[in-house]
Amino acid sequence: MNFLVRVLIGAVALWFTTLLVGGNGDHGVWIQPMTETTQGHVFTLLIVAFVFGIINSILGPIVRFVSIPLYIITLGLFGLIINGALMLLTAGISNLMGFGLRVDGFWWGVLGALVLSVITAVISAVVRPGKRR
Repeated sequence: MNFLVRVLIGAVALWFTTLLVGGNGDHGVWIQPMTETTQGHVFTLLIVAFVFGIINSILGPIVRFVSIPLYIITLGLFGLIINGALMLLTAGISNLMGFGLRVDGFWWGVLGALVLSVITAVISAVVRPGKRR
């Protein structure tokens, strides 16, 4: 149940991210839906949020552990680079499916990851203000 809530939060945050960082046309970060219907957009957002959650939960800790020295040297700013790379990986995987997340370049991925993490934190604070024990 907790994973489902996190995927829904991620989908909403991804939608807001594409609204803020998605430029005109093929610039920035945008979603290419399965179909041009509302259901196609929502389903695509849910699939991309699920894939991003899986990549971030499996590959993210490994990459973050290996790059601990770079985190120390850059005082944690290297985390933005890692999150951008994970977003690009998600875009690459969804590109294989023929729909999903599209990122114009590496720095658009870094900016999209930064905006996505801020929006996810805000939504998570609103939806789950206090953790139950």
